[in-house]
Amino acid sequence: MKYLIVGLGNIGPEYALTRHNIGFMVLDRLAAQHDFKFTMQKLAYTAEFKHKGRQIYFIKPTTYMNLSGKALRYYMDAFKVPLENVMVITDEIQLPQGKIRIKPKGSNGGHNGLRNIEELLGTQEYVRMRFGVGSDFPRGQQVRYVLSNFPEDSFEELLIDLDRAGDAVLSFCTLGIQNTMNNFNQ
Repeated sequence: MKYLIVGLGNIGPEYALTRHNIGFMVLDRLAAQHDFKFTMQKLAYTAEFKHKGRQIYFIKPTTYMNLSGKALRYYMDAFKVPLENVMVITDEIQLPQGKIRIKPKGSNGGHNGLRNIEELLGTQEYVRMRFGVGSDFPRGQQVRYVLSNFPEDSFEELLIDLDRAGDAVLSFCTLGIQNTMNNFNQ
């Protein structure tokens, strides 16, 4: 079986450790742990990995967050991955930092990356993992907050949370959405 895991974020060193790039961070952590590498391809950095008989493709779109759907759609078609085997990983300010919430469908919640994916897929019915980045920002400062780096003193805890999110990705590919939600939603 084939799976496509899409980590949302923005390219460039200025965004590397920002809250908005948590999707990229989850995939980078998985790559480091399982010794696979991303290479620049059309519309995205891509990697592939075999796990328990599953072929898993990973992409980090280079289209910037707000146009993420273009890369997702392209690679879904290129790798011939059915929609039910696609997972999108994104940041979520409505969840405390490090908490994850996995759902088989849902609204974009005002997230521009998810909005673009929804528009290009023509549906809200795709699996998403929302990774909590907290909401410790003054009114009107949401953009500044999500585009700022995680505090240095939270990196050790962040690595543990990234590992948990990576485990959830592999669970989705091997045990399915329901078991993964039961085991990882907090």
